[in-house]
Formats: sequence, structure tokens, C-alpha cells
Amino acid sequence: MLPTQQTIPFSNYNELYDLIIPRDNLLRRINDLVDFSFIQKELMDKYCHDNGRMAESPVMMFKYLLLKTIYDISDVDVVERSRYDMSFKYFLGMSPENTDLINPSSLCKFRKLRLKDKDLLNLLVGKTVEIATEKGIIKSRTIIVDATHTGSRSNPYSPVEILRLRSKQLRKCLYESDETIKSTLPEKNTDEDLEHELDYTKDLLNIVDSNPGLAEVPKIKERLNMLKEVLSDVEDHYVTSKDEDARVGHKSKDASFFGYKTHIAMSDERIITAATVTSGEKGDGPQLQELVEQSRANGMAVDTVVSDTAYSGKDNIILSNDNDNGFELVARLNPTISNGTRKEEDRFDYNKDAGMFVCPAGHMAIRKARQGKKEQGQNQSLVFFFDVEKCRTCSKRNGCYKEGAKSKSYAVQIKSEEHQLQADFEKTEEFKTKAKVRYKIEAKNAELKNVFGYDRAESYGIDCMRMQGAMAIFAANIKRILRLS
Repeated sequence: MLPTQQTIPFSNYNELYDLIIPRDNLLRRINDLVDFSFIQKELMDKYCHDNGRMAESPVMMFKYLLLKTIYDISDVDVVERSRYDMSFKYFLGMSPENTDLINPSSLCKFRKLRLKDKDLLNLLVGKTVEIATEKGIIKSRTIIVDATHTGSRSNPYSPVEILRLRSKQLRKCLYESDETIKSTLPEKNTDEDLEHELDYTKDLLNIVDSNPGLAEVPKIKERLNMLKEVLSDVEDHYVTSKDEDARVGHKSKDASFFGYKTHIAMSDERIITAATVTSGEKGDGPQLQELVEQSRANGMAVDTVVSDTAYSGKDNIILSNDNDNGFELVARLNPTISNGTRKEEDRFDYNKDAGMFVCPAGHMAIRKARQGKKEQGQNQSLVFFFDVEKCRTCSKRNGCYKEGAKSKSYAVQIKSEEHQLQADFEKTEEFKTKAKVRYKIEAKNAELKNVFGYDRAESYGIDCMRMQGAMAIFAANIKRILRLS
């Protein structure tokens, strides 16, 4: 059964909150800013209303996940900290003396059972934009768009490498507290055999757990719990741990990553107004329309879009010139970005970092060449050549690669009327002035990664990635709103 509402239970000690937690405390300010009852309303259909045991409040469970994101700690540690941290207790709606805590595994069940099939990303982004609008924070009519990549949980570390990393972090904390413990620790595994590394990890955990004086030191305890989580995950997934939704994307011609992309739109006040998550190989440009539509649906007036060359494709220029829903596109032109006249299913995505096209199967072109006459008024084409050996065995070769062909190329027209108009606009002082704000979104991407741990996926699958993105963006937006309030 679902509780009808969440309230702080009556207690003779509730006045302690006013004495201990200052008015400028982050969690107190978030509680005052956000009415979290929208979470309860959104999840009503995920609970039985007239049968079964009383469920934990969905608002409290959501707040646990928010605390986990803000402080970048494990499920075990966020629950444990709520035992003694008064600001956590206040934020969660607990009485000061309450020690009857949830089991950390309940957070995993909440994510899988209650948040499943919910468009949490759009819900949370929309809520923060609504709050920012009500506070009069969003005044601009400009959005800045870009994409940031997130590495899959199974990459770049193998199970052995991630176990070694977490073990190393734990040992470092142990040595800082007691250097004499070195002699009692097991001998480190030096080969690449997973079974040996698992044995070493278990021995290390047993030794630390058997020493309560060290295991209860907060810094050591956090690293200990992180290692236990990784060990549990590796034991469950090391045979079938490949992230099936993640794909190889390209950060440059020579650098790639395995994971996901989060495409975001941000107002000039640095409030994220829309976001969408895709696998890593997807191009940035095709996501522009959805970002603009989401931003407008969330209450943001969009007259101008500032972006990099990845968004200056012909389709986006045409979209920006639409009489009813158009906008001013401030994006430096790269002639090779045009999708040409190919059918939708045949279109290749342009990767602006590598300066190459990527085929629908995710393979990047290996070289490019210019073709056509150079006389004035004559259009030229830029031809991209792909590795024919990959094409011959590609699962998507039907209709793309002709059997027996010795080469595979993709040509785009360099000039078009739309591109010429955009090139003329690019030369104006207005364009140069408006383009200067694009740096702001780079800082926002860095904040998501460095402050909220968004550089690496916490779990497997694109649904989990969307959930992680929803929490990280919600936390980032709320903190920004508090700063501007």
C-alpha cells in the first residue's frame, strides 16, 4: 500500500532541526525550494492502494537517490549516513531520533520497479524549468546545445581492472590510517586471471572487516562499501557483463569511447531545459529538433539556438527557417555536414570532432577527397571512403554495400543555397557576438562529470543511463536555481 503523503512524524526532538541545521544549509534550501509531492503523484500507478504492506514513501526514496547523486556515494553509505547526519534526516522527513532505516537494497528495487517505464528525464528537467520560470530566473530566449559522452560501466575497465582500482583506493585509505596494516594484507594478484583477482579481493575484504577499528573509519568505510558493490556486480555479471545498449562513439579522428551520449539544451542562465540520451555512435545534429521541442514544451521560449558545427547540417538550417516554429541558428558552418538527398534510413551521421562521416553501423570513414570542378558557380562534392573489409561483413550491408565492390564511399555536396545563406550570416557581427556564449555549455558538461559523477555509467543499459542523467541534471539545475535565487 502507498502512504497518502509524507510528513515529518511528531517528535519531541523536532526543534533540534532549527538549532542544528542552518538556514543556508543546502538540503534545507532544496526542501524549501522544491515541492516533492509531484513524485508521489507521478508514481501513484506503480503502487497498490488497498492491499499489502505499507510501502516506503516514494518521496523519501526519491530523496535518497537525490542525496546519492549530490554527494556521489553508494546506496549503503547514503542509508548509513542518514542514521547520524541531521541534515539528511531533515531532508528525508525523518524524526531526529529515528534509527529504523530502510535496507539499502530497497533503493535498487525502487529504481527497477517504481521508476521503470517512467520518463524521469523529461519529468525532472521540466520540473526544474518550471521552478526557474516561476522564480523569474529564466529571462533569455536563447538555448545553447551540445552533447557530452559517458563511458559505459563495462568500459574502459575490465572486471580485473575495476577490482584493482577499487582495491587500490581502499588500501590507500588504510595506509593513511595505519601503515602497519601493510604486513597483514594478502599478497596482490599480478596476473590477469579474474578468479585470482576475485580471491584477492575477498581476502582483502575479510581482513578489513575483521578489524572493526579500521572498518568503521568513515573514509575507509566508504571505500570498503564501494569495493563490495563492485565485487557483487562483477560476480553477477563478469560472464555476461557487456553493456548491450552502449556503442562506440568518436571524440576525435583517433580517439573513441564506449558508452552513451547525453544531448542537452541549456538557457543562457545555465539552466538545462531539455535532454535526451542516445548510444555513443549517434550524431549530434539529428537531436536538435527534439531538444528545441522539449525546451518549448517545458516552458522555455526559444528564438535563438547556439551550437557548434555538428548542428549546422542542411536539415537543421531548413528547420530553423520554418515559418511557424523556426529560430535563429548560430552554428558555424561545415559544408560536409549536409545529409544530402539520401533516404532517412540511408543517412550517415557527421562527426564534427573527427571531421568524418559515420555509417549507420557505427563505422567511421578512413579518408576523404574532394571531387568536381573548381570553376566559379560549380558545386563540388566531398567523398568519404570506408574500410571495404568491414563493409563486406557488416550486418547492415544490404542496400548499402554492393557485393564484390572494391570500395565504399559516401559523397555530399559542399554548397547549397541553405549553406550559402548560413555562411553569409556567419560573417556578421551579430553572429560573432551571439556565438560567444557557447563556452557556457562546456562548463556545464564538466560540472555534470566532475561534480555529479556523470563521466561513467553507474549501471548497464540505456534506461539506467537515462535515470542517472535525470538525477544528475535535476541536482545540477536545483543547485543553479539556488545560486541565482
